[in-house]
Amino acid sequence: MTIPLNLMPRINLGEWASDAVDWLTTHWGGFFDGVANVLNSIVGHITDGLLSAPIIVVVIVLAAIAFLSRGWKLAIVAAVGLLLIDSFDEWSAAMETLALIVVAAVIAIVLSIPIGLLAARSRIASAITRPVMDFMQTLPAFVYLLPVLFLFGLGQAAGVLATIVFALPPGVRLTELGIRQVDAEMVEAGQAFGATSGKILRGVQIPLAMPTIMAGVNQVIMLSLSMVVIGGMVGAPGLGSDVTAALTSLQIGQGAEAGVSVVILAIYLDRVTAGLSRTAESPVAKARRFLRRRQASPQPAVVTQS
Repeated sequence: MTIPLNLMPRINLGEWASDAVDWLTTHWGGFFDGVANVLNSIVGHITDGLLSAPIIVVVIVLAAIAFLSRGWKLAIVAAVGLLLIDSFDEWSAAMETLALIVVAAVIAIVLSIPIGLLAARSRIASAITRPVMDFMQTLPAFVYLLPVLFLFGLGQAAGVLATIVFALPPGVRLTELGIRQVDAEMVEAGQAFGATSGKILRGVQIPLAMPTIMAGVNQVIMLSLSMVVIGGMVGAPGLGSDVTAALTSLQIGQGAEAGVSVVILAIYLDRVTAGLSRTAESPVAKARRFLRRRQASPQPAVVTQS
């Protein structure tokens, strides 16, 4: 007598997932093709703009951004790092990677901050988003790459979508955390001065939560950059494609040059985003200025009945 090894009956999750992707491909194929074309067009235009400009102009512009965010030291480091990428003959690949990261990070930030605000203000939304974010953050990238490839095909669009899925959760989590950590007394002060819920959100909660929100933005950008190799595996051009080619052909030199170029871009983006949050007006000062304006504005008269 054979003793069954499985205690539970077979659940055909793989077949259900395959059928779902087939159904989406059949009925929504035009929609996914349109999204892929839009993403490919946006990334392509940004890449063409970066590559059509002289290298020295791009270096000066990026160094100027670094100067505005953190000062002359970061500007010099940025310029040296970018010129080092050019000396590796990885400039074109680096600009393709930068364009992909910009598009993916902007979309992820635009989606994550409103979702985080909604989750912070609604217990139901928080209860829904928390397991979804857990699933997105813990699911290995290679698991959802296959359906992404089927729906969007090889190329930049698949790399952008995979990057968005991977980088979105920290933006949502830290936005929600920042809003929830705002001092309740500041919110009550705004309510006492007659400010509406929306004005309190814009004038008190978001400014006070801005350091945490910017930390989430920084994490979104860093995680986007960490996906460049995965993007190369699904046909996205750039440094990830060079790293993948070096791995498959065991070219240590090519892999080292592409890897160091990724590190330089990571350091640049990390320092710039961190510096931009520091150069902004103090969140507490913004909130206090808002409350002072509310206090100075005429308050509605309270009508009492005798």
